[in-house]
Amino acid sequence: MKMLLFSDVHCNVNICELLVEKSKDVDIVIGAGDFAQFRQGLDISIEVLKLIKKPTILVPGNSESFEELLDESKDWKEANVLHGGGILVNDHNFYGVGGGIPITPFGDWSYDFNEEEAKELLSGCPTGGILVTHSPPKEVVDKSSFGKNLGSTSIRETILEKSPLLVVCGHIHESSGNHDKLGNSVVINAGPKGIIWEV
Repeated sequence: MKMLLFSDVHCNVNICELLVEKSKDVDIVIGAGDFAQFRQGLDISIEVLKLIKKPTILVPGNSESFEELLDESKDWKEANVLHGGGILVNDHNFYGVGGGIPITPFGDWSYDFNEEEAKELLSGCPTGGILVTHSPPKEVVDKSSFGKNLGSTSIRETILEKSPLLVVCGHIHESSGNHDKLGNSVVINAGPKGIIWEV
């Protein structure tokens, strides 16, 4: 199964158009959050991205809420918006949790969750599936420009416990395009340009 993985497009129409083109060569598309910018312009990104005609898994970032993404994507029939839930697509279990985890320093506009809330949202994650989160796990593809690891401990613990086949995330822009392993799982910080990956 060939997948297009991306995150953090932040209303960039040109990037969204390129992702639509790339989606023609894959079986499934995964968008790991931050389609909007500061809770504005979600419609700009989704208006272009909904031209993707392959099954698509989306999670909210910290720049849009689950409810906002669900509402904006209601006319995009190929889109499946996940946040604390899962879906079976092409015989693979996908599970998604969005938002900034842990809570970001960005203030009230940011759609964030603390580690305890995240643990609850992650509790239904199946073993051996494909996990989509906006935030990366702690100490894996989560390094900021200051060299700090900004990822989530609850996401890290879930990956080590449930051994997903693949983890797709974003959020930490300086680590976008990078991938690494955590336990038996490949973890990819997808970034806006999109990465083609086969499982």
